[in-house]
Amino acid sequence: MRALVTGASGFLGSHIVDACARAGDEVRVLVREQSDLSYLRTVPGVEFAYGDLRDAASVRRAMDGVDVVHHSAARVTDRGTRAQFWDENVAGTERLMSAAQEAGARRFVFISSPSALMGVRGGDQVDIDESEPFPARHLNLYSETKAAAEQRVLAANRTDFTTVALRPRAVWGPRDHSGFMPRLIAKMMTGSLPDLSGGRRVYASLCYCENAADACVRAARADGVGGRAYFIADEQPVETWSMLAQLAERFGGRPPTRRVNQRVLRAVAFTADMLWKLPPLAERSSPPISRYTLALLTRSATYDTSAAQRDLAPPRVGHEAGMARLEAWIDRIGGVEEFVRKVK
Repeated sequence: MRALVTGASGFLGSHIVDACARAGDEVRVLVREQSDLSYLRTVPGVEFAYGDLRDAASVRRAMDGVDVVHHSAARVTDRGTRAQFWDENVAGTERLMSAAQEAGARRFVFISSPSALMGVRGGDQVDIDESEPFPARHLNLYSETKAAAEQRVLAANRTDFTTVALRPRAVWGPRDHSGFMPRLIAKMMTGSLPDLSGGRRVYASLCYCENAADACVRAARADGVGGRAYFIADEQPVETWSMLAQLAERFGGRPPTRRVNQRVLRAVAFTADMLWKLPPLAERSSPPISRYTLALLTRSATYDTSAAQRDLAPPRVGHEAGMARLEAWIDRIGGVEEFVRKVK
């Protein structure tokens, strides 16, 4: 089939391109000309469509002859106003989906996130499945707009236009320069990451990049997935703070041992979130800490992926195998300093 991939110049998007190519698909990517396209230019047969999700005309041009859309592009940072998040994550998805339907595409695979279920007053989420409801109030604009976009995608499912949402959790692996793992390793290299565990064990589902990308390719072909969301994760969850200590040992950083006052930290995060609602701050920078970032490191978040294993496929790359591939890639690019160089 002919597949269009958005967000292809990014980390997960580039792995979706690889997975589509392995499956024998013709691959077109919707990218900005100013994006870093160096990796995509090494993938044989990739067709480039230049444009932007905010430009409906370029989206329609990119959609010509496409059978399936893998929509990976999104605004994922803490930086930005409500208008920016809604335009890129919700309206952008609607524009892309509308163009796909008009062009006769048969399937739309939306890359959602478990963050869509993160609420302001939420706590641990352990082994939850897809029946878990959305919260009344989301933790941040990213969570809110991913939930809104997912709901619109699934509501658009028709017999001649299959829509499916995948929720990969904490994607990691080679070619990631700005995600959670390089950010945390960068802090441990300088010894600036405190122990936020509060003395309790915090469990997390992670998703190796190829496992997430393979799920996308399967979702583009599987029967019975229309109108459904799926959690996508590695076979086994990890204990967050033990994993961070192991990463510090692997890459020469200092494991987080310095304890901080949790109550003070939560108050600082709340204050930062309130201040960064002001457009002058939100447009220029990310908050130094947020309730969302704090929740990722202090709330357990594990997912029942039995539905994905039944309807799509079980993850084929285990944690240790993925870590070995990550280490080999880090060596190839020049070491851990290069891995974390782009972290801001």
